[in-house]
Amino acid sequence: MKLHELKPAVGSRKASKRVGRGTGSGLGKTAGRGQNGQNSRSGGGVRPGFEGGQMPLFRRIPKRGFTNIFAKKITAINIDRLNVFENGTEVTPELLLEKGIIGKVNDGVKILGNGELTKSLTIKASQFSKAAVEKIEAAGGKVEVI
Repeated sequence: MKLHELKPAVGSRKASKRVGRGTGSGLGKTAGRGQNGQNSRSGGGVRPGFEGGQMPLFRRIPKRGFTNIFAKKITAINIDRLNVFENGTEVTPELLLEKGIIGKVNDGVKILGNGELTKSLTIKASQFSKAAVEKIEAAGGKVEVI
């Protein structure tokens, strides 16, 4: 089989309904909507989640907790991920983003103390865990909160 011989499987491609294109098409006049009723009208239909007057599922299930709209979204990384940098490098959130160590800086970056740090680095981040600070300083590095 060659590229020019490829075809979609029979029955896998279906032509879209062309509604309101005359009586001969089978979908003329009322365009397949029927004569009367809510769904025959423009803008008709029910809102998402409406169950015909029955108590909707969303209202039937119990609710718990709340979402804090003021919560800060912090990106956390472990200290062992910083071993990719050379000695003496100043590590900033922008540099971490550039190297692909973090996906995005939301409201800040927190350095956690999981793993070992073998390089002497100056690390600038919004938050540090106590274990991370101890390990950075033990490796001869510096911590700066920004």
